[in-house]
Amino acid sequence: MQLRSRVLPRALPDALSVGFLLVVVPLIYWFELWVVLPALYQPGSLLYVFHFTLGSFLMFNIVGNFTYAVLCDTSARRVFVHASRASPDDGWRFCAECECLAPPRSWHCNTCGACILKRDHHCLFTGCCVGHSNQRYFLMFLVYMFLATLYAFVYNSQFIWSRIEFEFPMTLVKLVFPVAIFVFGFDGSINQLYLMLYIVTVVGMLFTGVLCLYQFDLVFKGCTAHEKNKKNYVYSLGWRQNIREVFGNRWYLVWLLPYLQSKLPQDGVTWRTKCK
Repeated sequence: MQLRSRVLPRALPDALSVGFLLVVVPLIYWFELWVVLPALYQPGSLLYVFHFTLGSFLMFNIVGNFTYAVLCDTSARRVFVHASRASPDDGWRFCAECECLAPPRSWHCNTCGACILKRDHHCLFTGCCVGHSNQRYFLMFLVYMFLATLYAFVYNSQFIWSRIEFEFPMTLVKLVFPVAIFVFGFDGSINQLYLMLYIVTVVGMLFTGVLCLYQFDLVFKGCTAHEKNKKNYVYSLGWRQNIREVFGNRWYLVWLLPYLQSKLPQDGVTWRTKCK
């Protein structure tokens, strides 16, 4: 795996989004395992140990996949191809910004300042583009974020409603519109902090759930977001092979740990198509 030479966010929106994620994820982890879990299960019991281990496993995969998605260089900077081999009929283009030939399925990102191999999109929450080399890690990051927030939502619902007395309509207003606490009066109690964290997990669950559906639809169809918008499915080789194109030859194991190696069938430069 090639590492990016510059991993810090280049744009302010990226920096704010990454900073928010780096603060909220550890905070939610603390809340779930050191506040919610002891309130629901006796510390040291079998169920307590099981949920603590499972929660730590989810956190481990979130951090690991996020780290790999950020560190992995998926740009075309290291691609050197003789001009005689780069035919426009095969999808090669000249990138005016990089002043070099860009491989098929690659697109220039102004924020990253480079052409990205099999570029899907620029992600605010990783501060980098998602492309050929790091798509696997980005998708598994999404999956584990969704599983973690769904898991947290189930137990947070039990925890929150056992501590907070529902008062219509104020409790409902604070749930749906968290900023309303500054309009109708600030509640500085610890329960208000717990309520805010509960809302964050709900929003995170819905957001990552929708993203997972959209991203895995692209995987099964063997295309990027740009190709789907153009209705270009020429690189789709059937859903089984499309999965291998993203997750590698050991696709059935990558969901366990981000550190397992799984060689991708393509090099990010030359691509098989339905016609080949």
